[in-house]
Parts: sequence; C-alpha cells; structure tokens
Amino acid sequence: MSGKDKDMLPISKETVEVDGVYTNERGLTEHLHRGQHFPSDPVLGVTEWELTEFTFENHHEGITDPRLVPKENDTDKQGKITNPRRQRQGGDPS
Repeated sequence: MSGKDKDMLPISKETVEVDGVYTNERGLTEHLHRGQHFPSDPVLGVTEWELTEFTFENHHEGITDPRLVPKENDTDKQGKITNPRRQRQGGDPS
C-alpha cells in the first residue's frame, strides 16, 4: 500500500490550504482560495473535495500549464527529480 492510498481528501467546512480549482464527488467544481472553507454540496451536504487544477497567476490564455496539473498515474517516477538533493551526477556515463 503506497502513501497515496492513505491520503484523505479534504471535506466540507475544512480550510483550503492551496489556491485552485476543486471538484467534489458529484462533479461540482469550485475555484477556492487559501483560507476559505470548502463548501457543502447542495445535494450531498458534506462532501470530499479533490484538487483538479492549481491556480497559477501567469496565465496567458486562461489555462493552467499542464505541467502544474497533478497526475494520478505517473509511471516515470524513477527518471524524475522529485527532490533537490536527488541530482544526477555529471561526468562520463559509461
């Protein structure tokens, strides 16, 4: 079981920690800002909210850069630098 399986999504009335577009279980989307509270759904009441798009203030076309959208099934984690201390060594690769 990976750490991702243990993550809990925020629910209604919790405080928003990251600016972005959030979607709930029913598919309702809301643009929320840090410090606000997640709203209740008019039909479901208390519901879970998932971050679907980060708010990025350098929009040129009104669309978030795809590199900033979290991906569910990223299979190339081995080749990505996920930590600043995990830099590749320079020099001859042979």
